[in-house]
Parts: sequence; C-alpha cells; structure tokens
Amino acid sequence: MHSNPTRSSLALASSVALVAFASFLGTAAAQDAPKFKVLGFSTTKSDAGHVSYEHEANRWLPKIAKQYGFSYDSTKVWTDCNTAKLSQYQVVIFMDERPEDPGQRAAIRKYMADGGGLIACHGAAFEMAGSEQAMNWPWYHDSLFESGEYKSNTWRPTSAFLKREDSTHPFMKGLPALFKSSPNEWYRWKVDLRTKPDIKILLSIDPSSFPLGTGPKPEEIWYDGYYPVAWTNTRYKNKMLYVNMGHNDLNSPATGKDSQTFDNDIQNKLFINALLIMGGLDPTAVAKPAVQSAAKPIPKTAAGFHLKGAGMTASKTRGAEAGESEFDLHGRAVSREASPVHAVEKAAAK
Repeated sequence: MHSNPTRSSLALASSVALVAFASFLGTAAAQDAPKFKVLGFSTTKSDAGHVSYEHEANRWLPKIAKQYGFSYDSTKVWTDCNTAKLSQYQVVIFMDERPEDPGQRAAIRKYMADGGGLIACHGAAFEMAGSEQAMNWPWYHDSLFESGEYKSNTWRPTSAFLKREDSTHPFMKGLPALFKSSPNEWYRWKVDLRTKPDIKILLSIDPSSFPLGTGPKPEEIWYDGYYPVAWTNTRYKNKMLYVNMGHNDLNSPATGKDSQTFDNDIQNKLFINALLIMGGLDPTAVAKPAVQSAAKPIPKTAAGFHLKGAGMTASKTRGAEAGESEFDLHGRAVSREASPVHAVEKAAAK
C-alpha cells in the first residue's frame, strides 16, 4: 500500500501550522498576563469619609493597574484574608481597617513572613482602647508599624506641606523635597517613630503647615510638633508601607465633592512606586503614563500661595521677587524668609 504524498504534505503543513498557532497563543497569553497581582480590602461600612476614600481608591487603582500592567482585585469581606487567597497576590492593600479574626491576622502575618507586600492606609493602623479597633494586636501595631496607639487627629481634613525625609529610599523616587498634599485628616501616634531604628520615615508634616486643622475643637488644631505621615519598616525589605492619607474632605461645603485623595500626581508617586517595587518591578524602568491631574511640586521660583476652595494651590504673588510679602499654606502674608518655598530654596543651595 502506497502513501499519498499530497495527504502527507497536508498533514505536515497542518501540524506545523498548529504548532505555530499554539506558540503564538502562548506568547500572546504571556504578554497579556499581569506582571503582578494586587488585592485591596475595602471593608469600611460606618465612617463616611473612609467609605468615600475606598470608593475613590477602587476607581483609581484599576486605571493604574492598566497603565502599569498589573492586575487589581478588590474585596469587601475579611474572610478573603486567608493563606490560600493571599498566596495568589504579590501586594495586599488594607484601606482604613484591619482584620479582627485571629485566623485572618495569622494569615496576613504569614503572608508577610513569606515575602508578600502590604500597603496600609490611614485607619488601617488605628488602635485605641475601648474602640472597635481595640489594643489587642501587638505584632501589627508594635512590631510591624511600631507606632502603637492612636492619640489624636486634626479636623477638618486640610492640605499640608509634606517634607521628604528620605531622598534615597526607592519608594521616594521622583518626589520633591516639599509638596502640597491632598486634604486629609492627619493622625498622631503614641510612639515617637524617630526612636525606632527599624522604621524609615519617608514623609512628615512640614512646620510651615501650622496651624493645621480648623476645629471646631481646640485639640483638632495642631500648632507645632513632629508628625510622620508615611513610613516603612526596614525589616520587611521594601515590602511594607504605611501612609496616613485615607480620609479626604468628604462633601465639604467648599468642594461639594467626594474624596479627592488620588487627585495629586506627586502624592500618587509614593503609592505607585511602592506598588511596583513590591510587585518586583523597578519604577525607573517602567514606562510612565502621561500626567493626568493638575498637581505640581512647589516650584523653586514660586512666589506664594493662595486659598482656592477647601484646598491651596501655588501661584505667583505680584512683587514677591522684589522682596514683598508671600503667602503661606493658610493664605497669611509672610516675609519671603518665612515662606516654605524659601526654605526649600535655602536647603537646595547648601
């Protein structure tokens, strides 16, 4: 019995085509696969400002994920904080709350011991005797964050000048020495983090921001002091970040808008850098998307600041270069020597 050359040729061609197609599909699938995966816990139900922040974050993070090639999933249930689920993700985000169940706490501790990354926002580090987030998790508050108990906060949420405390840490790549934050409710902690050798403070409130807060309670306005607002624990090798941002000026009379925490490109750099680094990428090697918001660093030639709604924006002040008054964060006239811009210029000149 003789074979049919035509049939053999067709079979061979079909096999080659199938192999090529399979190879193409494999390459396409590899190209479409996310570079890493992120899981966000947005579980707040009672605090309107925190809920609004979580809604904003869950709109912003999918956009960032698409731009940088990772995947983002969100969950509203703490039962997803288990070892099997967490092992599918390289980065976990706690937005404004923490797990309370002992099994869930053990899962996140194991996850971090195994090299997983955690970004905790605002109320996620909150603990206070007698509150719903009681003082009953020493590893989390005293060993991971090392900040201990919450002590007080400013009110209403207002913008502040944030000072870059460390210019060399990879999370801080591209952040200027001083910039204006989004409005926020700022927290104070029991522990002075400057006394903790494992803690690397990344951002703090610059003194030019005082008085910070508008009250009405006197204790809700800060006039002095040192307040870290972003830090990392070096024992976790760039796999842990806490940011105090997470409670914007929800539905304020001046803005009439929901949370706008992520409407600030400079502030966002810290969050994006941390996500990419925890996901195993080098932020300097990743193509950056076009800037979307109008946030800008404080220019070295800026002459002052003026109020606009509930926030503050940089602007020129006529005659300031000639030695006339500038304005601080609160719209108060100050000499050039007393302005925050001058402080940055003076530091840069050294």
